[in-house]
Amino acid sequence: MRTQKILVADLDFFPPFNGFPKDGIAFLKRLKRNNNRPWFEKHRDKYESCVKLPMQSLIAALKPHFDQFAPEFDVNPKRSLFRVYRDIRFSKDKTPYKTHVAAHIVLRTKPKGVEGSGYYLHIEPGNVFIGGGIYMPDSDQIKRIRRAIADQPERFLSIIESRRFKRWFGKLEGDKLQRIPQGFEQNHRMAEWLKQKQFFVWVEWPESKCHARRFLNDVAETFKEATPLVRFLNEAMG
Repeated sequence: MRTQKILVADLDFFPPFNGFPKDGIAFLKRLKRNNNRPWFEKHRDKYESCVKLPMQSLIAALKPHFDQFAPEFDVNPKRSLFRVYRDIRFSKDKTPYKTHVAAHIVLRTKPKGVEGSGYYLHIEPGNVFIGGGIYMPDSDQIKRIRRAIADQPERFLSIIESRRFKRWFGKLEGDKLQRIPQGFEQNHRMAEWLKQKQFFVWVEWPESKCHARRFLNDVAETFKEATPLVRFLNEAMG
């Protein structure tokens, strides 16, 4: 009997996703007002049941969708979920906890964070953000992406100028340089895109959308629409 209990405990089971609970949003609001360790530890069980578990259930439910349109990505309820703890080492804001819940889905071979182009999901009181691409590429990654844009202009433009892309996201987002970077002609046909310092797309929805069971399909569809851009960037970066 003891062996059986250990085996059951080791299984990764996540209940079906039926919408992110309003109790989870209520907890995040309370955490914002009580962002300190004693309060969080006292209410940790509520975080685990109303915030962390529903988000992990959503990630687990996304896996069959990714198997269809982007099977190379690691859709992992444990690995994809960001920790609730803030990195306060270099921040003036020393509050220890995030008042949102978020996930980053990356390639199986890449660590969560900055190394590759991936998918981002963010829920906070009042808003939901969903997107794809790379937000903070390093200098080598930027050079590789710009070279791919210059070498494959038709493919890149077929992605960001397609009707579906514009209908879903509007445009490619991210900060830009004032001038075209070194190594490219000033009148290069892709000059505006070569100035990009960030390469991502996103949509913003009201919080109410995440409470519905349909939210799962909405997120999956958004990620699917971002996939051509996500793949272009990852192939560019090698």
